[in-house]
Amino acid sequence: MLRFDDRVAIVTGAGHGLGRSHALLLAERGAKVVVNDLGGALDGTGASAGPAAEVAELIRETGGQAVAGADDVSTPEGAEAVVRAAVDAFGRIDIVVNNAGILRDRSFGKMTVEEFDAVLAVHVRGSYLVSRAAYPYMKEAGYGRVVNTSSPAGLFGNFGQANYSTAKMGLVGLTKTLGIEGARNGVKANAIAPVAWTRMTSSLLPAEFESRFTAERVSALVAYLVHDSCEVSGEVFSVGGGRVARVFVAEGPGWRSDDLTPEDVAANWAAVMAEQPYLLTATESMQAML
Repeated sequence: MLRFDDRVAIVTGAGHGLGRSHALLLAERGAKVVVNDLGGALDGTGASAGPAAEVAELIRETGGQAVAGADDVSTPEGAEAVVRAAVDAFGRIDIVVNNAGILRDRSFGKMTVEEFDAVLAVHVRGSYLVSRAAYPYMKEAGYGRVVNTSSPAGLFGNFGQANYSTAKMGLVGLTKTLGIEGARNGVKANAIAPVAWTRMTSSLLPAEFESRFTAERVSALVAYLVHDSCEVSGEVFSVGGGRVARVFVAEGPGWRSDDLTPEDVAANWAAVMAEQPYLLTATESMQAML
Protein backbone atom coordinates (compact mmCIF):
# COMPACT_ATOMS: atom_id res chain seq x y z
CA MET A 1 0.00 0.00 0.00
CA LEU A 2 1.28 3.46 -0.89
CA ARG A 3 1.30 5.44 2.33
CA PHE A 4 2.14 9.01 3.36
CA ASP A 5 3.14 8.64 6.99
CA ASP A 6 5.01 11.73 8.22
CA ARG A 7 4.26 13.58 4.98
CA VAL A 8 2.48 16.94 5.06
CA ALA A 9 0.10 17.86 2.26
CA ILE A 10 -1.72 21.03 1.24
CA VAL A 11 -4.87 20.57 -0.82
CA THR A 12 -6.56 23.72 -2.10
CA GLY A 13 -10.23 23.81 -2.98
CA ALA A 14 -10.61 20.87 -0.62
CA GLY A 15 -14.03 21.71 0.77
CA HIS A 16 -15.90 20.01 -2.04
CA GLY A 17 -15.57 17.62 -4.95
CA LEU A 18 -12.14 16.61 -6.17
CA GLY A 19 -10.19 18.49 -3.51
CA ARG A 20 -12.24 16.95 -0.73
CA SER A 21 -11.63 13.49 -2.17
CA HIS A 22 -7.88 14.14 -2.50
CA ALA A 23 -7.62 15.36 1.09
CA LEU A 24 -9.54 12.42 2.52
CA LEU A 25 -7.52 9.83 0.62
CA LEU A 26 -4.15 11.33 1.56
CA ALA A 27 -5.23 11.56 5.20
CA GLU A 28 -6.53 8.00 5.16
CA ARG A 29 -3.09 6.88 4.06
CA GLY A 30 -1.23 8.74 6.78
CA ALA A 31 -0.62 12.27 5.51
CA LYS A 32 -1.12 15.32 7.69
CA VAL A 33 -3.35 17.61 5.64
CA VAL A 34 -3.98 21.33 5.38
CA VAL A 35 -7.51 21.63 4.02
CA ASN A 36 -7.87 24.94 2.20
CA ASP A 37 -11.11 26.26 0.75
CA LEU A 38 -12.40 29.81 0.48
CA GLY A 39 -15.90 28.39 0.78
CA GLY A 40 -17.45 30.52 -1.93
CA ALA A 41 -19.91 29.84 -4.72
CA LEU A 42 -18.88 28.27 -8.02
CA ASP A 43 -18.29 31.72 -9.49
CA GLY A 44 -15.96 32.65 -6.64
CA THR A 45 -18.33 35.00 -4.86
CA GLY A 46 -18.83 34.79 -1.11
CA ALA A 47 -16.74 33.01 1.48
CA SER A 48 -17.27 30.58 4.33
CA ALA A 49 -14.94 28.69 6.64
CA GLY A 50 -17.49 25.88 6.87
CA PRO A 51 -16.53 23.55 3.98
CA ALA A 52 -12.83 23.36 4.87
CA ALA A 53 -13.58 22.98 8.57
CA GLU A 54 -16.03 20.17 7.87
CA VAL A 55 -13.49 18.16 5.87
CA ALA A 56 -10.74 18.72 8.44
CA GLU A 57 -13.05 17.59 11.21
CA LEU A 58 -13.99 14.47 9.25
CA ILE A 59 -10.29 13.62 8.92
CA ARG A 60 -9.72 14.07 12.64
CA GLU A 61 -12.79 11.99 13.50
CA THR A 62 -11.33 9.08 11.56
CA GLY A 63 -7.99 9.30 13.35
CA GLY A 64 -6.10 11.58 10.98
CA GLN A 65 -4.45 14.95 11.44
CA ALA A 66 -5.70 18.05 9.66
CA VAL A 67 -6.08 21.79 9.97
CA ALA A 68 -8.47 23.96 7.99
CA GLY A 69 -8.23 27.39 6.44
CA ALA A 70 -10.34 29.64 4.24
CA ASP A 71 -7.52 31.77 2.84
CA ASP A 72 -7.80 33.16 -0.69
CA VAL A 73 -5.03 31.50 -2.71
CA SER A 74 -5.29 34.07 -5.50
CA THR A 75 -3.55 36.61 -3.26
CA PRO A 76 0.09 36.40 -2.09
CA GLU A 77 -1.02 36.87 1.51
CA GLY A 78 -3.57 34.07 1.28
CA ALA A 79 -1.20 31.63 -0.39
CA GLU A 80 1.53 32.34 2.16
CA ALA A 81 -0.98 31.83 4.97
CA VAL A 82 -1.86 28.37 3.62
CA VAL A 83 1.78 27.29 3.61
CA ARG A 84 2.45 28.90 6.97
CA ALA A 85 -0.46 26.91 8.42
CA ALA A 86 1.22 23.70 7.28
CA VAL A 87 4.60 24.64 8.74
CA ASP A 88 3.13 25.96 12.00
CA ALA A 89 0.95 22.89 12.54
CA PHE A 90 3.19 20.13 11.24
CA GLY A 91 6.68 21.57 10.83
CA ARG A 92 7.16 20.94 7.12
CA ILE A 93 5.54 20.80 3.69
CA ASP A 94 6.01 17.90 1.28
CA ILE A 95 3.01 17.93 -1.04
CA VAL A 96 0.96 20.62 -2.76
CA VAL A 97 -2.19 19.75 -4.68
CA ASN A 98 -3.44 22.85 -6.45
CA ASN A 99 -7.13 22.19 -7.01
CA ALA A 100 -8.91 25.46 -6.23
CA GLY A 101 -10.91 26.90 -9.09
CA ILE A 102 -14.02 28.83 -10.12
CA LEU A 103 -16.25 29.05 -13.18
CA ARG A 104 -17.55 32.12 -15.00
CA ASP A 105 -18.66 30.62 -18.29
CA ARG A 106 -19.75 32.88 -21.12
CA SER A 107 -19.24 32.93 -24.87
CA PHE A 108 -16.14 34.79 -26.02
CA GLY A 109 -17.96 37.78 -27.48
CA LYS A 110 -19.92 38.36 -24.27
CA MET A 111 -17.21 37.57 -21.70
CA THR A 112 -16.09 40.56 -19.65
CA VAL A 113 -12.51 41.36 -18.75
CA GLU A 114 -13.40 40.86 -15.08
CA GLU A 115 -14.80 37.39 -15.81
CA PHE A 116 -11.62 36.46 -17.67
CA ASP A 117 -9.26 37.83 -15.02
CA ALA A 118 -11.16 36.33 -12.08
CA VAL A 119 -10.88 32.78 -13.41
CA LEU A 120 -7.18 33.10 -14.23
CA ALA A 121 -6.57 34.60 -10.79
CA VAL A 122 -7.79 31.51 -8.94
CA HIS A 123 -6.61 28.74 -11.26
CA VAL A 124 -3.26 30.03 -12.52
CA ARG A 125 -2.24 32.73 -10.07
CA GLY A 126 -3.45 30.66 -7.11
CA SER A 127 -1.51 27.57 -8.21
CA TYR A 128 1.60 29.66 -8.82
CA LEU A 129 1.38 31.51 -5.53
CA VAL A 130 0.85 28.45 -3.34
CA SER A 131 3.62 26.54 -5.12
CA ARG A 132 5.88 29.58 -4.86
CA ALA A 133 5.28 29.87 -1.12
CA ALA A 134 5.92 26.15 -0.58
CA TYR A 135 8.93 25.86 -2.88
CA PRO A 136 11.62 27.19 -0.48
CA TYR A 137 10.65 24.57 2.12
CA MET A 138 10.74 21.81 -0.48
CA LYS A 139 14.02 23.04 -1.89
CA GLU A 140 15.63 23.08 1.55
CA ALA A 141 14.37 19.57 2.27
CA GLY A 142 15.45 18.30 -1.15
CA TYR A 143 12.00 16.83 -1.67
CA GLY A 144 8.61 17.94 -2.93
CA ARG A 145 5.60 16.91 -4.95
CA VAL A 146 3.25 19.30 -6.77
CA VAL A 147 0.11 18.40 -8.69
CA ASN A 148 -1.71 21.06 -10.69
CA THR A 149 -5.24 20.63 -11.98
CA SER A 150 -5.64 21.24 -15.70
CA SER A 151 -8.68 20.17 -17.71
CA PRO A 152 -9.71 18.69 -21.08
CA ALA A 153 -11.15 22.16 -21.74
CA GLY A 154 -7.64 23.58 -21.48
CA LEU A 155 -6.01 20.88 -23.57
CA PHE A 156 -8.59 20.87 -26.35
CA GLY A 157 -10.74 23.99 -25.88
CA ASN A 158 -14.43 24.25 -25.02
CA PHE A 159 -17.24 26.57 -26.07
CA GLY A 160 -18.07 29.26 -23.54
CA GLN A 161 -14.90 28.75 -21.53
CA ALA A 162 -12.22 30.99 -23.01
CA ASN A 163 -11.18 32.08 -19.51
CA TYR A 164 -11.22 28.58 -18.03
CA SER A 165 -9.51 27.00 -21.05
CA THR A 166 -6.78 29.63 -21.04
CA ALA A 167 -6.18 29.10 -17.33
CA LYS A 168 -6.07 25.33 -17.59
CA MET A 169 -3.61 25.32 -20.48
CA GLY A 170 -1.50 27.87 -18.62
CA LEU A 171 -1.16 25.34 -15.82
CA VAL A 172 0.39 22.90 -18.27
CA GLY A 173 3.19 25.37 -18.98
CA LEU A 174 3.63 26.08 -15.27
CA THR A 175 3.82 22.36 -14.53
CA LYS A 176 6.40 21.61 -17.21
CA THR A 177 8.64 24.50 -16.18
CA LEU A 178 8.40 23.66 -12.48
CA GLY A 179 9.25 20.07 -13.36
CA ILE A 180 12.41 21.25 -15.13
CA GLU A 181 13.51 23.74 -12.48
CA GLY A 182 12.62 21.53 -9.54
CA ALA A 183 14.59 18.51 -10.76
CA ARG A 184 17.87 19.55 -9.13
CA ASN A 185 16.12 19.92 -5.76
CA GLY A 186 14.04 16.75 -5.77
CA VAL A 187 10.81 18.60 -6.53
CA LYS A 188 8.54 16.86 -9.02
CA ALA A 189 5.52 18.51 -10.63
CA ASN A 190 2.77 16.94 -12.72
CA ALA A 191 -0.70 17.93 -13.89
CA ILE A 192 -3.99 16.12 -14.20
CA ALA A 193 -6.83 16.79 -16.64
CA PRO A 194 -9.74 15.18 -14.79
CA VAL A 195 -13.32 14.39 -15.67
CA ALA A 196 -15.43 13.85 -12.56
CA TRP A 197 -18.95 14.41 -11.33
CA THR A 198 -18.70 17.34 -8.91
CA ARG A 199 -20.72 20.45 -8.15
CA MET A 200 -18.66 22.20 -10.85
CA THR A 201 -19.62 19.70 -13.56
CA SER A 202 -22.97 18.27 -12.46
CA SER A 203 -24.87 20.70 -14.70
CA LEU A 204 -22.62 19.91 -17.68
CA LEU A 205 -22.35 16.12 -17.57
CA PRO A 206 -25.10 13.54 -18.20
CA ALA A 207 -26.73 12.14 -15.08
CA GLU A 208 -25.38 8.66 -15.79
CA PHE A 209 -21.85 9.99 -15.26
CA GLU A 210 -22.42 10.43 -11.52
CA SER A 211 -21.75 6.82 -10.50
CA ARG A 212 -18.98 6.14 -12.99
CA PHE A 213 -17.00 9.39 -12.94
CA THR A 214 -16.50 9.70 -9.21
CA ALA A 215 -13.95 12.00 -7.62
CA GLU A 216 -12.33 9.01 -5.94
CA ARG A 217 -11.33 7.63 -9.34
CA VAL A 218 -9.32 10.80 -9.90
CA SER A 219 -7.79 10.93 -6.43
CA ALA A 220 -6.14 7.55 -6.97
CA LEU A 221 -3.91 9.10 -9.65
CA VAL A 222 -3.20 12.17 -7.53
CA ALA A 223 -2.09 9.98 -4.64
CA TYR A 224 0.34 8.11 -6.86
CA LEU A 225 1.78 11.29 -8.37
CA VAL A 226 2.55 12.75 -4.93
CA HIS A 227 4.01 9.54 -3.51
CA ASP A 228 7.73 9.05 -2.85
CA SER A 229 7.87 6.23 -5.39
CA CYS A 230 6.63 8.31 -8.33
CA GLU A 231 9.55 9.31 -10.54
CA VAL A 232 7.76 11.14 -13.36
CA SER A 233 7.78 14.93 -13.56
CA GLY A 234 6.58 17.57 -15.98
CA GLU A 235 3.84 15.31 -17.33
CA VAL A 236 0.10 15.71 -17.89
CA PHE A 237 -2.42 12.91 -17.40
CA SER A 238 -6.01 12.55 -18.48
CA VAL A 239 -8.04 10.80 -15.80
CA GLY A 240 -11.68 9.90 -15.34
CA GLY A 241 -14.01 6.93 -15.04
CA GLY A 242 -11.17 4.67 -13.96
CA ARG A 243 -8.99 5.43 -17.00
CA VAL A 244 -5.57 7.11 -16.81
CA ALA A 245 -3.65 8.21 -19.91
CA ARG A 246 -0.57 10.30 -20.59
CA VAL A 247 -1.24 13.47 -22.56
CA PHE A 248 1.68 14.78 -24.58
CA VAL A 249 2.50 17.46 -27.13
CA ALA A 250 3.41 15.90 -30.47
CA GLU A 251 4.98 17.36 -33.58
CA GLY A 252 4.44 15.98 -37.06
CA PRO A 253 7.21 15.33 -39.62
CA GLY A 254 6.51 18.70 -41.22
CA TRP A 255 8.00 20.17 -44.37
CA ARG A 256 11.05 22.36 -44.87
CA SER A 257 12.69 24.64 -47.41
CA ASP A 258 15.90 26.63 -47.25
CA ASP A 259 14.11 29.57 -48.87
CA LEU A 260 10.69 29.40 -47.30
CA THR A 261 8.07 31.72 -48.80
CA PRO A 262 4.37 32.16 -48.02
CA GLU A 263 3.63 30.48 -51.34
CA ASP A 264 5.76 27.48 -50.33
CA VAL A 265 3.78 27.15 -47.12
CA ALA A 266 0.48 27.30 -49.01
CA ALA A 267 1.60 24.79 -51.65
CA ASN A 268 2.83 22.30 -49.06
CA TRP A 269 0.14 22.77 -46.44
CA ALA A 270 -0.87 19.11 -46.52
CA ALA A 271 2.67 18.13 -45.50
CA VAL A 272 2.68 20.75 -42.74
CA MET A 273 -0.57 19.36 -41.37
CA ALA A 274 0.45 15.70 -41.66
CA GLU A 275 0.31 13.73 -38.43
CA GLN A 276 3.07 11.46 -37.25
CA PRO A 277 1.68 7.93 -37.00
CA TYR A 278 1.25 6.80 -33.41
CA LEU A 279 2.37 3.18 -33.30
CA LEU A 280 0.99 0.87 -30.66
CA THR A 281 2.38 -2.54 -31.62
CA ALA A 282 5.26 -4.13 -33.53
CA THR A 283 2.76 -5.22 -36.18
CA GLU A 284 1.62 -1.64 -36.71
CA SER A 285 5.24 -0.55 -36.93
CA MET A 286 5.86 -3.08 -39.70
CA GLN A 287 2.70 -2.04 -41.54
CA ALA A 288 3.85 1.60 -41.44
CA MET A 289 7.20 0.62 -42.96
CA LEU A 290 5.46 -1.32 -45.73
